[in-house]
Amino acid sequence: MNFKAENPEQLSEAASRLLKVAGDHKIFLFFGDMGAGKTTLIKALCHQLGVTDSVSSPTYSLVNEYPLSKGLIYHFDFYRIKSQEEAFDIGFEEYLYSGNYCFIEWPEQVKDLWPDSFVKVTIEVVSETSRNITAEITN
Repeated sequence: MNFKAENPEQLSEAASRLLKVAGDHKIFLFFGDMGAGKTTLIKALCHQLGVTDSVSSPTYSLVNEYPLSKGLIYHFDFYRIKSQEEAFDIGFEEYLYSGNYCFIEWPEQVKDLWPDSFVKVTIEVVSETSRNITAEITN
């Protein structure tokens, strides 16, 4: 999937298309520079999935949980992680294999812990308000 969001309002459409492309896949790895819009896209995905709670970056807590009518969404931000041991300490693998949605920002910090199958989402800054969003399923 390739999608160009010309403004933040189009992220809802991008999120809807992304969920359709993902199908049954529930683990999403988000790549992009600082300020590219990873958290903003995750907010749009959470909204599409029915989250009513406030969605924010878990930069300091490493993981936020958002309830759904059936299950949970786990939102990770590994930007500040110093070692993969920190991910083990919070039970990262248990989250990954829980069957719930996992949205992971800065996954390159825990590359050795990636599952075999996931949705790779790349956000590229085109201009101050425009983003290219690419998604591919990795098996």
